[in-house]
Amino acid sequence: MVPDSVMTEISARWPGDRTRQAVQDASWIERSDHGSIKAEIAAWGLGPGESAVLAMSAEMSDVEAILDDQSARRCARALGSSVRGTLGLILLAKNRGMIPAARPVLEDLIRGGMYPSGPTLDKALQRVGE
Repeated sequence: MVPDSVMTEISARWPGDRTRQAVQDASWIERSDHGSIKAEIAAWGLGPGESAVLAMSAEMSDVEAILDDQSARRCARALGSSVRGTLGLILLAKNRGMIPAARPVLEDLIRGGMYPSGPTLDKALQRVGE
């Protein structure tokens, strides 16, 4: 499930944005109204998308929050929510055989604006034998 605020944020990107297009084409994505943001999340001063993901993960113990923002990840941990970043999601997909290689996916994301540091990227790829 993806909070409505995250979908709105992605849909506001320029028309040629790859993420925007992928989300619009993905009929399997379930949108969700996350409800109100609790004070303990709002106090972190995060964006509406991050706050909505955290609110949803706090309400649903069986979900993992996918967050790249470091402050949002710290908030998730403070709330006891399970959290993973985009990089970790790609490594998981590689380890489960869902994608043949992580490097091309990561290179595509970097071309699209993801900014992992060189050492972080190298370490991640070593973890999956690339």
